[in-house]
Amino acid sequence: MKLYSINTGYFKLDGGAMFGVVPKSMWNKINPADENNLCSWALRCLLIEDGNRLILIDNGNGDKQDAKFFKHYYLHGDDTLDKSLAKHGFHRDDITDAFLTHLHFDHCGGSINREGDKLVPAFKNATYWSNKAHWDWAIHPNDREKASFLKENILPIEESGQLKFIDIATTKDGKLGETNFAENISVRFVSGHTDNMMLPQIKYKDRTIVYMADLLPSQGHIPIPYVMAYDMFPINNAK
Repeated sequence: MKLYSINTGYFKLDGGAMFGVVPKSMWNKINPADENNLCSWALRCLLIEDGNRLILIDNGNGDKQDAKFFKHYYLHGDDTLDKSLAKHGFHRDDITDAFLTHLHFDHCGGSINREGDKLVPAFKNATYWSNKAHWDWAIHPNDREKASFLKENILPIEESGQLKFIDIATTKDGKLGETNFAENISVRFVSGHTDNMMLPQIKYKDRTIVYMADLLPSQGHIPIPYVMAYDMFPINNAK
C-alpha cells in the first residue's frame, strides 16, 4: 500500500465561521485572516494505492460552477486534481474508487464534470462510495446546510449507475461503529460536522491513519473548543 497527498487547490472561508466561538484574537494566530476576515485552506485529498485499487478520498471543488459561485471562495494556487495526480504518475481514469467522506461541494465537487450540456462522472472507471443515510440527508437538505449540498454534484453520480452505498455499522449500544472497506481499510461513521460522515481508517506500516475530513479540518481544530460554525451537531465532535 502507498499513500499520496493530493492537493486540488486552495480557497478562502470566513475565519469566524471556521473557528466558531473561539475569539479572533486567539484563532488569528493559527491561521491569519486577510482584510476581509477570510482564511486560506487547502482542498487536500488522499490517494490510496492498494494492490489493483486506486482509491481517491474526496476530490475538492471541481470547476463546473460558474464565476459567480466561485467568486465567494477566492480560489487560488497552482495545484489542481489532475496536476497532483500526474505528479505521482496517475490519471483520473486510473481511479477505481471515488470515496466521498460527505457530499459538501468542497469535498465532492470534482466528482462530476460538465461536458457541454451534460454532467458526467469525472472518474469514468470508478465506483463512487457514499452511504444511504448521508445520501438522503444531502438530497433533502435542511435550510442551514443546503448551500453546501449542490444537486449537480450529487444526482449525476446516481444517474451514472456508478454509485454504491457502504453499510453503516452500529455498536451494541446503538452508537455509530466501523465497517470494513478493504483488507487494511475500515470506515468510521461520525455525525458531528454533518450526518453520517465517513472517515477511512487505514492500517499502514504498523500505524493507524484516519482521514479526518471536516471532523478536524486543520491541526488548529484539535482543541475541543475550536469547532466550526458550519457543524450541524457540534457537541458530537467532542465525544
